Amino acid sequence: MEIRRITPDYAVTPQIAPDDVPVIAEQGFRTVICNRPDAEIPTELSAQVIRAAVEAAGLRFVENPVTHPTMTPERIAAQAAAMAEAPVLAYCASGTRSSVLWALMQAGRMKTDEILAATARAGYDLSALRPRLEQGG
Repeated sequence: MEIRRITPDYAVTPQIAPDDVPVIAEQGFRTVICNRPDAEIPTELSAQVIRAAVEAAGLRFVENPVTHPTMTPERIAAQAAAMAEAPVLAYCASGTRSSVLWALMQAGRMKTDEILAATARAGYDLSALRPRLEQGG
C-alpha cells in the first residue's frame, strides 16, 4: 500500500487489502472511501470484504465506486459528503480516480494551478483536467 497525501485531510492509494487496515488506522485515518467498482477486482478484495475489515478497526467505510464515464456531479457530491469525517483515505485501482474526484470537488473553490500542483505532489498528473477544472468541475 502506498498512501499519497494530497492534503493533510485527504490521501489516496491504490487498491487496499484487509491486512492494510491496521496501518490505515495507525496513521489516523477516520474514513476509508472505496472508489473502485467490484467488477474490477477479485472477490477477496470486494468492497464488502474491505468494509468488514475497516469497520472492525473502528473506522468509517463509504462506497462511491466510479469509472471515468460515471464521474458525475452526483458522484463528486457523494465524495465530498464522505469527507465529513476526516482524515480520509480514498482508494481505487491506482489512486488516480480518487485524485480526480478530489480535484473536481475543489474546482471553483481553489485555483486550478493549486489543484493541479497538489495532485502532482502526490504523483498524479491531472493536467488534462485543466479545462474541466477551469469550468468549475
